[in-house]
Formats: sequence, structure tokens, C-alpha cells
Amino acid sequence: MTFGFKDKKPSRRQFLSGAAAVGAGAVAAGAARAAGPDPLITEVQEWATITGEGVDATPYGLPIKYEADVVRRNVPWLTADPISSINFTPIHALDGTITPQGCAFERHHSGAIELRKRDYRLMINGLVDTPLVFTYEDLERFPRENHVYFCECAANTGMEWAGAQLNGAQFTHGMIHNMEYSGVTLRTLLEEAGLDAAGDLKDKWVYVEGADASSNGRSIPMEKALDDCLVAFKANGEALRKEHGYPVRLCVPGWEGNMWVKWLRRIEVTDQAVQSREETSKYTDTLADGTSRKWTWAMDAKSVVTSPSPQSPIKHGHGPLVITGLAWSGRGAIKRVDVSKDGGKTWETARLAAPGEKMALTRFYLDTEWNGEEMLLQSRAMDETGYVQPTKTQLREVRGENSIYHNNCIQTWWVQPNGEAENVEVS
Repeated sequence: MTFGFKDKKPSRRQFLSGAAAVGAGAVAAGAARAAGPDPLITEVQEWATITGEGVDATPYGLPIKYEADVVRRNVPWLTADPISSINFTPIHALDGTITPQGCAFERHHSGAIELRKRDYRLMINGLVDTPLVFTYEDLERFPRENHVYFCECAANTGMEWAGAQLNGAQFTHGMIHNMEYSGVTLRTLLEEAGLDAAGDLKDKWVYVEGADASSNGRSIPMEKALDDCLVAFKANGEALRKEHGYPVRLCVPGWEGNMWVKWLRRIEVTDQAVQSREETSKYTDTLADGTSRKWTWAMDAKSVVTSPSPQSPIKHGHGPLVITGLAWSGRGAIKRVDVSKDGGKTWETARLAAPGEKMALTRFYLDTEWNGEEMLLQSRAMDETGYVQPTKTQLREVRGENSIYHNNCIQTWWVQPNGEAENVEVS
């Protein structure tokens, strides 16, 4: 949508400077022509009359108090106890794609533990030539790589299977983060231990286990282990946070977050899947007939509009509006995102902020105009494999409503004339 003279519509610059008529509410946002002198411009403000804080006031930089609402949140009734629970990334309040560590969601099975680097040990055993034990310092000596990956809990959007439940993008889609991880490839460590003893690798597995009380462990096919898995000890340039597995965690790009074992302590090469609790009674998808899918590791293409949304309503009144959101796929890069304002009847292709990258979040924008009309906002992602994000009806036809995992359906926000939004189902 353009706003030039060619189509007799005011330009965005004219609109924002008040040269054009504006809708109700825009005055409060400062978009209309000033009726008189603005004291915030014409009068000296308090902050310009005194000195501010010195350079050492906050040795580790923190968000300013005016952004105190941009925090992780949990839903108390989802779990019996916060020790084995989850909270949600405030994706509605963020832009770009990189998630600050302090905002990145947490998922714990027995609470976040405090493990010092000097006490850290990583063991590799099983069908290897030489069982090995690494210290943290040992890991730092191996060739290092940096990759931006998303990590998504398999239960993200899981409450929405039976209908619209949680009112906010943070709660429906916030079990996800996207960070730049630094570390050593799992392949490097496995090759250091030697894999000749394992014989033919095509049917071999790697079992990874954490050091926390839950001993969370998952089986990973050897093919994936040797492909792109990363033993990480930094995120976004700094040490991992305690809640994200400090000092060392595993990254399994594109695959469900439960496999991204935190406080990684053991890697065992095996000739079969271990069939642990986390891959049998949990993290399987129960279908309508009661049978369950297994080995559903990859997270399929998915997207969500983050603004406008229930926690990010339209406040600036009528006129130019930026619709934005996130898209991702565990099977490759996002190639295209479409946005619908009428519940899927018609679609417009959004602008990708940057070309999609494999196993990473992609930010999309649709620059449009809103004049108080109701909208049923949806987004639909397509990845490089040709896969198209399904509607909830399409997903239910295949999967039923028994599952809580791998819900990648199209989400709908009902935007009302006052700019507020609600979670509704249009499928």
C-alpha cells in the first residue's frame, strides 16, 4: 500500500506531520497538527537540567524501568508446581528476531540448577573407541561455531487444539526463543571419541542426558547428531543463563525443545533408541483413535502475528499500521509469509525483514492502513520444502484433538474497532 500523490492519498510523511486529516485517537499519539506549542519541545525538561547516572551505575546493563512490562510470564494453572513448569517469551513486545536471554522462555522438569564451570564434566561413552570426559575448559579448546537457531517447546500452542484458550501471543506462541549460539559441534566431540567401534552408523543413536534431578534424556538418530547439533556454552555472545542450562547445553536445530538437553552431562552412543520417559509417555502425539505418533522431532512451519494482538492492541488511531509477526520452520528456511485481514478469505504477501535462514526465526511485516474496521488477522508461513502452514481444521482432520504437541495451525486475532484484539477461532 502506497500513500503518494499518484493515487490521491496523503503520504505517510504528510500523515504523521498532521498535514492530512486523521482519525480519532491519533491526537493522543502525537500524529495530528499541534493546536499550540508543545511544552515537551518548548520548555526545558527536568532530565535536561540535571546530570544522569554515571557509567558504573549498572555494571551489567538492565532494561530501563519504563520497559518493566516486557518480561516472561507463566500461567499458574497449567502445571501443578513452578519447579516443573514453563513460562513464555514476551514475543508481542519484541521486534527483530533475536531473543534477549533475559526474555527467553524457560522449561524445567525439576527446576534450574546452579552448576559451576569448574565442577562441570561431560562424559562420552557407549559404542565409542575411547570413552572420554571433558571439562568446560576442554570444550573451549575445540574449533568453535556460531549459529542462530530457534528453540520451540513441542507444547507451544498446545492449549489451542480444542479452541481459542489463551488471550495473547505470549501465551499461545511464546514457548519459543531465537538466539545466536556458540559452541562445538556434536560431531567434533563424537569424532574425538572415535566411532569405529559403533560399526555401521546408519542404525546408531546418541542418547543425551542432563545433570539436573530429572535426568532429562532423549535419543537422537546418529544422522542428526552428526549433522548440525551443537554443544553450546554461549548465547547471544555471553554465557548461558542458569535457566538455559549454564554452563553447557545441547542445541538440536529445528527439533522440539525437549531434545535441547540443558546442563548436558552425558552422551552415549547406542545401537537403539533408549525409549526414555521423555520419548514414550511424554512428547508423543496421541491421535483421535488413541494411537500415538512417535519420533515427531521436527517442528513444522508455523507463524503468528505478534502485533496487533491481544497484548499489543492498536493505540495510535486510524491511518498507517504495521502488522508484524514471526515465522519459522524446523525443516528449513521460511520463503514466504502471507497475511489475511479477513479470516483467510483473501491474502497479501508480507515483506520479510531478511531472507529466511534455516532453523531460525524470520520477521515479517505488512505495511497497511487501518481506519477502524474489524479485522480477523491471520498469518500463513511457507518454507523452502514447499510446506504450507495448515488451518486448525486441516490439522484436526489428520490429528484429532487429543494431542498437546506440534500444533502449528494458523492463529486468528479478532481486531475490534477500538483497536483491541482477542483470540478467536476461524478455521
